[in-house]
Amino acid sequence: MKLLKEFKEFAMRGNVIDLAVGVVIGGAFGKIISSLVDDIITPAILTPALNAADLSDLAQLTIPGTAIKYGSFLSNVITFIIIAFALFMVIKAINAAMKKKAKEAAATPPPEPTAQEKLLMEIRDLLKNK
Repeated sequence: MKLLKEFKEFAMRGNVIDLAVGVVIGGAFGKIISSLVDDIITPAILTPALNAADLSDLAQLTIPGTAIKYGSFLSNVITFIIIAFALFMVIKAINAAMKKKAKEAAATPPPEPTAQEKLLMEIRDLLKNK
């Protein structure tokens, strides 16, 4: 029973829930980026090259006489580079927003102490001077 209670506390902790949300959003974001790469960017960039080589798919690029498909490897490298760049841009935007928020927080002066706090500070200073 105690083990179940500890597990519930662990699972409901904010970090675990944040991580779960991040994984789900990351999976969805990965599908969007994969679609962007596979359906839009790769065909736009590689169609002229594939037409020149009389190929319809990048995966058809092989070393003659072998089963080595370097076209699939190139496709995966291109996909990785685009995904890494997209994540870089997202993280850069998030960092810029956080810096702006931190700047705004630093720019606001602390609130003026209340009359009671001022009185307590005076009493503290008088006691120090004794």
